[in-house]
Order: sequence, then structure tokens, then C-alpha cells
Amino acid sequence: MADSELIRKYGIPLPVAKIVNTKQEAVDAAKHMGFPVVLKIVSKTILHKSDVGGVKLEIQNELQLREAFEAMEKNIPKKDIEGFLVQRWYPGHWAFIGMKRDSQFGPVIAFGMGGIFVEIMKDVSLRIAPITESDAREMIKEIKAYPVLEGARGGIKADTELLVKILLAVSKLSMENNDIKELDLNPVVINDKEAAAVDVRIIR
Repeated sequence: MADSELIRKYGIPLPVAKIVNTKQEAVDAAKHMGFPVVLKIVSKTILHKSDVGGVKLEIQNELQLREAFEAMEKNIPKKDIEGFLVQRWYPGHWAFIGMKRDSQFGPVIAFGMGGIFVEIMKDVSLRIAPITESDAREMIKEIKAYPVLEGARGGIKADTELLVKILLAVSKLSMENNDIKELDLNPVVINDKEAAAVDVRIIR
């Protein structure tokens, strides 16, 4: 089962997206789903795509998309590119939900703010799976950045119940799939109406 199919099976929301191979296919896909969009390289050899210029966010129009596509083709070795992913842009906060299988405790579920913040700020809450709804809500409220999710200083108020559902789904997935050693949903974009696991990494 493909990673995306497994994620969908557990009800974890994924973004509207399409894999393409040519610039024109990228433009057609973007027009179909509507701007703004995100463009990413598809690569098994490059884990941190943003570090090599393999991710362009919030592309507003066809010209910007063509320029981003051309820049990635020029700057990243062809052998490392299996295709390109055009993805609908989702406004909102970036959260991180992950799992790492510990040799002693089993699956450990993690939650924090997403993107680079999870690595730099180290503001993460942890629980041993399986977790309950109460556990999931506590994990969300424990992080120092929780006021940001609550809409501090006039920002977007996130629907944290959507994050609770994803945390529970990751817990269930990790308990039922012992071959998965690590799972990263980073970022999970969350606003007041919807959530989407924009980037998924599974290590078996």
C-alpha cells in the first residue's frame, strides 16, 4: 500500500495535489485546482527538499509557477528528480505531528508547531501510544506556542479538534502497523475550517 493510501485509510486529510512531469502539466494542474499553489520536487534521495530549493510556496500565478519550475530543473540534478508535485496552497498555522517507535516503550506520539520550528524551538509534547482524546487535547495545550493556535494577537484561530482527530489517527496507525519506525506529518496546515497533512514522511 502506498504511503498516501495508508494515510487516507486512517482518515488523515491530505491536500489536493497532482504529480506532473512537465512545466505545461504543472500549469494545467494549477489552473484546475486554482492559485495559489505550492510546487515541490518528488525525490527519494532528497529528504529536506527546501534545503536544495526544491519547494516553492504560495505561487500566485502562471508566470511564477513557470519560473519556479525552471529554477528547480536548472539547480537540482536530474537524477534526483522523479517528478514534480503541484499542491493547493492552504493558509493557516503549521503544526507537526509525528511518531517514533521506541525499542522499550513502543510508538511515541509527538506534537508541536511545524516547519522549521519543530527542529529549532524544540517545543514538542510527547505521549506513548495509544492515546485518548483527553491525551491529544493535553498535548496540544502543553506546547508553549499554544496561544498562537488560539489566535493570539489577531491571528487565525485554529480548529484544534481537527488536530485531535489527526493525533488519534496517527496513534491508531502506529499501533496497527508495526513495520513503521517513524512517521512525520510536517507541516499539518491548520486553520479555522480545515486541516491538511501537506508533507508526509514514513520510514519502515
